[in-house]
Amino acid sequence: MIVVVDYGMGNLRSVTKALEHVSDEPVLVSRNADEILAADRVVFPGQGAARDCMKELQKYQLVDVIRTAAASKPFLGICMGMQVLMQHSEENEGIDCLGWYQGQVKAFKNNIPTQQTVNKQQSVLKIPQMGWNKIEHKNAHPLWQGIESGSRFYFVHSYYVAPKDSALITGQTNYGIDYASAIAKDNIFAIQAHPEKSAEDGLQLLKNFTQWDGQWDGAKENIQ
Repeated sequence: MIVVVDYGMGNLRSVTKALEHVSDEPVLVSRNADEILAADRVVFPGQGAARDCMKELQKYQLVDVIRTAAASKPFLGICMGMQVLMQHSEENEGIDCLGWYQGQVKAFKNNIPTQQTVNKQQSVLKIPQMGWNKIEHKNAHPLWQGIESGSRFYFVHSYYVAPKDSALITGQTNYGIDYASAIAKDNIFAIQAHPEKSAEDGLQLLKNFTQWDGQWDGAKENIQ
């Protein structure tokens, strides 16, 4: 069974329907601790603000639940479900996140090229990044099987992940700067883009996840 974690943040219907399309396993949307811990695979999606994400995880007492699940099962983080794995986000003058991995979630507006307008600096690129962009593979991973490096995925975000350990980065995208658009360690894979909205390559990534045994010979340290 695949469980999609429901903590009130994210387009759960799209993720669930995409998983059902590529998998013979039942897909359950749940915030029940016992169901999440009993799952064979866990998907941790999310949209919106890191502050709200952390608030809802705490409200439903899911912080320790998803940490326990991620210690032993194939685990897929999507969009905000990737960002909050870091220690801290620049959003709202600073938000503490789950802190599984050392690193920050940074604002595009503070870090991508700007141009001088009449009275202020203005980003050269639109924020949020919304639309299709390439993901270049930084290493081989089972979830990249059947997906060429440089394939285009659908993004909607104003912040990006900057992990301290570059060995975590398994996918990279350019939007004014090169940033980590996918990270992986042991049985955990997380992606900034929305595979459920990314046509055939996105469905292939989800299919790969449903067939992945959680084994990978990349970065080895446990989550903190």
